[in-house]
Amino acid sequence: MKRPSTVWAGLFALAMACPGTKSIKELLDDPGRYDGKTVRIAGEVKSSIGALGFGAYQVDDGTGTLAVVSESGSGAPRTGARVGVEGEFRSAFTIGDRTAAVLMEKKRRDP
Repeated sequence: MKRPSTVWAGLFALAMACPGTKSIKELLDDPGRYDGKTVRIAGEVKSSIGALGFGAYQVDDGTGTLAVVSESGSGAPRTGARVGVEGEFRSAFTIGDRTAAVLMEKKRRDP
């Protein structure tokens, strides 16, 4: 069985290997800078729900987690899948050390 630190290190390396990929921590640490901009993330799907081509899922890249909403008809990937996602980052609010944000999926790719 892999140790959690090894898994997180692998996910972080995976995220950094995708060209132009931002870490989720970077997005959430300065959400105003990226609000409304197209960004790329990569990581593991931690939870997902989808039906009839629409869906939402949570991506964890080892630095943080971010909700992704798919409206393009591609649905949601299964929990445990590794994905790369490009979309519009939308920041809702920040209170203290918590930021509520979502990535509106435009494209999904294999990381």
